[in-house]
Amino acid sequence: MHDNVHTGGHETRGEIRTVRTLQLASTTLGLFGMADVVEYHRPKPPDTVWQPFPVEYKRGKPKLGNCDRVQLCAQAICLEEMHQLHIPEGALFYGKTKRRESVLFDAALREETSVLARKLHALIQSGITPPAVYQTKTCKNCSLIEICGPKQSGRSARQYLAALKSEALTEPTEGGTEAERDA
Repeated sequence: MHDNVHTGGHETRGEIRTVRTLQLASTTLGLFGMADVVEYHRPKPPDTVWQPFPVEYKRGKPKLGNCDRVQLCAQAICLEEMHQLHIPEGALFYGKTKRRESVLFDAALREETSVLARKLHALIQSGITPPAVYQTKTCKNCSLIEICGPKQSGRSARQYLAALKSEALTEPTEGGTEAERDA
C-alpha cells in the first residue's frame, strides 16, 4: 500500500494537487519527518493560498487509541509552521477498510500531540530505552514488529549490544582462529 505513496512526486487532478513523501519539520514540537501524502486544495475566492490537507496511510484498520490521530496532528502542526497557516483537518486512510477517516485537529488533540512530543524529548534525554511490550491486537498488524522485537527476552539495548559484541569476539574468523592458523 505504501509503495505508491512512497514513490514521491506530485500530480494535479482538478482542484487537488497531491504531493507524496513531503518532508516536514516543526521547531515548536521539535520533530521532523515525512508525510505520506499532502493534498493541496485549490483556494476558493477570495482566498489565494492552496490549503494543505495531510493524509496518512495505514495498512490495518482504525485503532481504539489516538496514536494515528496524534501522528497526523503532528504532521499538520509541521505544515502549519512551514506554510504559516491554520490546518483544521486531515485524514487517515486504512488499507483494511479501504476508507478514509476524517480527523479534526481540535484543541484537545493538539494539546495531546504537544504533551506526547514533550514526553518523547524527555525520554530521549533520559537515555533509557523502554522495553517493548507485546500486545496481540496491536503488534500483529505493525509493520515494525521485526525491528521492535516485542517477544524477545526483554534485554536492554545495552545488554543486546554486549551480547552481539561477545558473539563477534568468540566466533572463529575465516581460516580458523589465530592459534589454528599458527599451528
